[in-house]
Amino acid sequence: MAPCRVGELLSSRGRLCRLTFGLILALGQAALAERSAAADFSGGVVRIGIINDQAGPLSDLAGPGSVVAARMAVDDFQRATPGLKAEIVVADHQNKPDIGAQIVRKWFDVDGVDMVADVGNSAVALAIQSIARDKNRIVIYSAVGTTDIGGKQCSRTGLMWLHDNYNLVAGSVRKLVSQGYDSWFFIASDYAFGRNMVEVSQRVLAAAGAKSLGAVFHPLGNADYGSFLLQAQASKAKVVAFANAGEQLVTSMKQWNEFGMNAGPQKAVAELMFLTDVHAMGAETAKGLTTVTAWYWALNEETRAFAQRFYKLHNAMPTAPQAAVYSAVSQYLKAASAAGTDETNAVLEQMRAMPVDDFYARGARLRADNKLVHDFYLVEVKKPSDVKTPWDYYNVVEKIPAEDAFLPLSDSECPLLKTSRN
Repeated sequence: MAPCRVGELLSSRGRLCRLTFGLILALGQAALAERSAAADFSGGVVRIGIINDQAGPLSDLAGPGSVVAARMAVDDFQRATPGLKAEIVVADHQNKPDIGAQIVRKWFDVDGVDMVADVGNSAVALAIQSIARDKNRIVIYSAVGTTDIGGKQCSRTGLMWLHDNYNLVAGSVRKLVSQGYDSWFFIASDYAFGRNMVEVSQRVLAAAGAKSLGAVFHPLGNADYGSFLLQAQASKAKVVAFANAGEQLVTSMKQWNEFGMNAGPQKAVAELMFLTDVHAMGAETAKGLTTVTAWYWALNEETRAFAQRFYKLHNAMPTAPQAAVYSAVSQYLKAASAAGTDETNAVLEQMRAMPVDDFYARGARLRADNKLVHDFYLVEVKKPSDVKTPWDYYNVVEKIPAEDAFLPLSDSECPLLKTSRN
């Protein structure tokens, strides 16, 4: 059939031509609308950067697994919202603040990255926080412990999705002190995370009427903890608390057992322990250790369903930081879609307005200091004979309600609160 001419809209072929013309017009309008929508997103795409330790001592707890979780979130979002294009870029900060800052600055200035997630190192997080503040870009932190990110160094664009050191220590310290464990000694990582965790723990101990008998700090990636363990033993403290994580915690706990301290009078407490740490040290070494976690893969059917999907892609069950990355990326994409733009202020407004309601947290909201407020769990590692399912290492001792898990806003040092009060 010959192409329709404008004049033929009134001819014998008019009805068919009008249908053809209408279809072309509709398609053109749809294409125009799509181009217009894409124009509201810089570069026509939402670009998310995942930065963390990809191969070092903190890589198991987040690392490549966080990238898997972020890509799962993007895939799930795009199935539901195919019109909005999103992509993930990845970098390894090697646990060095200068490298992390350099990468993120380039991402914001050159590569069009709209949001950064994970980070997983307190010292790197503090370096990134100031850049994101200056560039007015969003960073969503998962495994970052220092309370400064949500306290003295808090920023309008820096969101805490998983935990800080107060969440991790307050509940367990109070519970153990109430059981008579009223003297503590700390073995901690010698960088922002470890020093902050010891400081927070000592404040909570003092408030509970207990005491700290000292602390020793080891370099990140240390291999020999013998001298630190002997100092802890000599202190005669009832509790030896480990304020380290990942490979550091695994090695120090193995050496704790090798020194026979597991059979001694002192109680070991892992102030920050991840599922991958337990898996690496083995249930025999880890049995009886207690820790506080924001999320556990075997909590319910919903968490188990996500974990099984994740396992097929990563060959390990997800840690709390990896689940938090999925949730954070999902929520950011939902907010950008609702805002119709990746412009920071508009997306932040949506993120504050929309509750987080997924397998990671139900009905959780960002409060004024940009912390996502959700429940936590005090867990204890099972005896090897009680581990019936691979990776199911925890007994949940108790749930710590959100209202008890977070430092009260009245005690916060976050400058955002002073601004909102004025």
